[in-house]
Amino acid sequence: MRWTVRLRLTLLYSGLFLAAAVLLTALTYFLVRYSPFSGPPVAPVSPGGNGPLTETPQIEGQQVVTLRRLLVNSVIALAVMAFASTFLGWLMARRVLRPLGDMTATVRRITADQLDRRLAASGPDDELKELADTFDGLLDRLEAAFTAQRRFVANASHELRTPLTLQQAMIEVALADPEIDVASLRAVLERLLAAGQQQERLIAALLTLARGQQGVHRREPFDLAAITEQAVGQRGDRGLRVESELRPAPGSGDRDLVERLVGNLLDNAVRHNVRGGWITVVTGVTAGYPTLRVSNSGPVIPPSQVGTLLKPFQRLEGGRRATGEGAGLGLSIVAAIVEAHHGTLEARALAEGGLEVTVALGVAAGGGRFDGRQ
Repeated sequence: MRWTVRLRLTLLYSGLFLAAAVLLTALTYFLVRYSPFSGPPVAPVSPGGNGPLTETPQIEGQQVVTLRRLLVNSVIALAVMAFASTFLGWLMARRVLRPLGDMTATVRRITADQLDRRLAASGPDDELKELADTFDGLLDRLEAAFTAQRRFVANASHELRTPLTLQQAMIEVALADPEIDVASLRAVLERLLAAGQQQERLIAALLTLARGQQGVHRREPFDLAAITEQAVGQRGDRGLRVESELRPAPGSGDRDLVERLVGNLLDNAVRHNVRGGWITVVTGVTAGYPTLRVSNSGPVIPPSQVGTLLKPFQRLEGGRRATGEGAGLGLSIVAAIVEAHHGTLEARALAEGGLEVTVALGVAAGGGRFDGRQ
């Protein structure tokens, strides 16, 4: 026999009722048999109708019969009510668990291709409705994750297919030319090498993005100021005015991911700048947590489109200079790394042109998490 919730609830209801009824029967019998309150006086009679007045044995026998009859009747009533309580408990359990059965049937119809279904429970605001609302919230997050994954796979496939098509076209053109010389062949190989390097950068960026989305599994102390200083020095002079204010910013986390975060912010500031432009880099501690702010000049960005820059493979061809060097993953990788460190990221378009990105990593050197309050 399967011990369903309905059966367990029925047995629980019936057991509690039976225990209460047995206790009530025993208490009633005890009170009648040993009542602390005296009843009305019994009229005394003599065996012969005269002489001394004494209680007859018949009266005592009558009391015993009455008590036995009370006990038998109580037991019969108890048995009838036990069956009745079991039946009523079974019906009530079905009524109480009916919403749970409806939710189970709906969940069984939900598949990876039908994540738009929801339980949408109605009725009183009880535990079952709270369970249904929680499950609907889980489905919302799953649907968003599946949609983002499908979009990411489609975009990644497109980005990888483009250089592959270009390489195949260059190879076919070179093979179809019977009079190709060494110089032309060398030029084709150089273009193939450049396309291969572009694919390598794209794959490395995809791996970094996936790693950042998985969270931080190892932590080590670092100084965000030292990492930023090293990253600025590695990029050298690119014809831009670089101003830095690097105050100590100790933190704890995945150092490799943090280095990639800083590098992506600086590369983004350089790539999407203007000739003779500027970059400002500031590090410090905000509310006890390491913070980095990178600002740069550049084309004017509509404020309503700033949020799209944090999504994978999103570029603003009209608002930002398209150099062909980026894959549209720089800021999305930054956002994933910040989320993995339980931090916050704020991107703001500057009125005169350019972008300002402020990152607060959520884990300080002591291990505390950033809660967003200043």
